[in-house]
Amino acid sequence: MKASVAIQVLPKVDSTEETLRIVDTVIDYIRSTGLTYYVGPFETTIEGEDYRELMEIVVRCQEIAVEAGAPSVSAYVKIAYRPGGDLLTIDEKTAKFH
Repeated sequence: MKASVAIQVLPKVDSTEETLRIVDTVIDYIRSTGLTYYVGPFETTIEGEDYRELMEIVVRCQEIAVEAGAPSVSAYVKIAYRPGGDLLTIDEKTAKFH
């Protein structure tokens, strides 16, 4: 694996229910990419071989939140990139805790 991103999508809406609905829509999109991902309480981590593909997913997550009804959205993103590969995977980082 060459790259991983963690994204927290924060739609600017008026209710918790609406926030959860929009975030669920974003997570459904992430699931549809076919990449390995992990949903945590604050962010979703996605890993893959293609750095640019991951960046496109980050952009698309924000667009999807707006398409789902958020008038605006903030996102916090963490990126790990190693062109030569050998980043720790989600499983390597978390398996012992689950």
